[in-house]
Amino acid sequence: MAVMKKKLPIGIECFEKLRIEDFYFIDKTTLIKDLLQNWAEVNLFTRPRRFGKSLNMSMLKSFFELGCRKEIFDGLAISKETTLCEEYMGQFPVLLVSLKSVNAGTYEKARDMAIQIINSEARRFQYLLDSERLTAYDKQAFAAMLQPDMSEAVLCSSLKVLSELLEKHHARKVILLIDEYDVPLAKAFERGYYDEMVLLIRNMFEHALKTNDSLRFAVLTGCMRISKESIFTGLNNLKVLSVAEVQFDEYFGFTDREVREMLEYYDLLDHYEEVREWYDGYQFGNVEVYCPWDVINYCDALRADPDAQPRNYWSNTSSNEAVKRFLQEADKGATRREIEKLIAGEVITKEIHQELTYQDMYASIENLWSVLFTTGYLTQRGKPDGDSFRLAIPNIEIRKIFTTQIMELFKENVPKNGEALRNFCQALKAGDAERVETLLGDYLKRTISIRDTFVKKQMKENFYHGILLGILSFQEDWSVSSNKESGDGYSDILVEMDEDGEGIVFELKYAEDGRLETACREALEQIERNRYEEELRDEGVEVILKYGIAFYKKRCRVMLADGAK
Repeated sequence: MAVMKKKLPIGIECFEKLRIEDFYFIDKTTLIKDLLQNWAEVNLFTRPRRFGKSLNMSMLKSFFELGCRKEIFDGLAISKETTLCEEYMGQFPVLLVSLKSVNAGTYEKARDMAIQIINSEARRFQYLLDSERLTAYDKQAFAAMLQPDMSEAVLCSSLKVLSELLEKHHARKVILLIDEYDVPLAKAFERGYYDEMVLLIRNMFEHALKTNDSLRFAVLTGCMRISKESIFTGLNNLKVLSVAEVQFDEYFGFTDREVREMLEYYDLLDHYEEVREWYDGYQFGNVEVYCPWDVINYCDALRADPDAQPRNYWSNTSSNEAVKRFLQEADKGATRREIEKLIAGEVITKEIHQELTYQDMYASIENLWSVLFTTGYLTQRGKPDGDSFRLAIPNIEIRKIFTTQIMELFKENVPKNGEALRNFCQALKAGDAERVETLLGDYLKRTISIRDTFVKKQMKENFYHGILLGILSFQEDWSVSSNKESGDGYSDILVEMDEDGEGIVFELKYAEDGRLETACREALEQIERNRYEEELRDEGVEVILKYGIAFYKKRCRVMLADGAK
């Protein structure tokens, strides 16, 4: 009888639920020990999205909070630290607020969302209304935090006041956990009320973190390291633990050993190489880690379908705005060449500024490099030299984000070159292969290319395929189909000229060895061998042109089949 495997924790961010419901758990509880041995009064962990920040915060809450269910830590690494557990487990009032849902179109709605979050957290402590240690004024102050229409002044001081009341009732200082602290700022920047949100967050943090005598310590998480001048003004007790820091480097993300153990547990070890190529490659401090969200989702897909292919799970959780902004700067020759190196799997060196405001993020290409690094689109290789980092794209998944965005940007820009596109399409229709080659070569020189040192041949061909499709889409009266079954195989691109009763068959090749003419002839032979024109003939198209096109980096060769018409 097959042994029932543990459930995979897709989207589970509550530590207690994960343990009680017996989900698969990769033990990160040593984080608790390291935090207690190395904590500052305010500790900020910055990591990209989907790297386990929220689950770790929930774990901290479950460990420290009064009334802790100690059994959920049985068998975990922290349970072996008996002295530490006796001193700290279940010994503190804990406040946990997550700001990840503060996402609204206006400042007023965003502020109301923040109020609801404080309402919800305050309701967990309604026993304070019956506390004999609190005065009537204390209880009045607490009651104000339960109101859905609390004033902005009450909101700003809420975490500090709640800390004071909890300390007064329990005679123990409070641990404050603030998850995804920077999300309200990111959303405010996107929607045009950044200045108001900065002021609100700054006021909340100054009360809760700077002048809070009831605070034992605080932990914050976020994606970006927002400058002190922006929201941490005068906060001298802040310890920032970014992706570049060695301390706590293995607690966010899965290590290679952890991934191997997970794959082995689910009998998926045969898929180790593809998991590594797609989802590994991030370097935090001295440790190389995988994106947990990707690994868990792909394991789940493989359990349902052993033939499931890797997918971009991480990219689907964001708009990838930083990459879009970055690629828009690629008209500058130097930046374009650097992007091409990165996509080719190479490393480039850049000065990184980890402390930015959202207003600074997109102000310059230099700042954009820093944004891509802190948000996980780029990672470090080796140790930094001061602020100078050797940067690389972590893995295939992130590389595909770049290539997809490159293609989308290319398609957006296609209509801007109307005259060149008309000339290109006219040359195609006229069977002028030499003119087609010249015009297509001009396009390649102006776009970012996928070079051949790292990327697989199929991905390169797909890239050039996309470029040609983008160009052909300009001709609105042409019917363009891609990879349709035709004759004895699948042609790359078929074009039917609706008004003229003429058609075109394209077969594209990437010449790995740079021998463009040979690759072109292979493409034409494939068209004939597989009878790709049959699809068009079945539609009544009698005049058909057959083009073989070969690419190598930014060069191309175009050949027309003899007697194609």
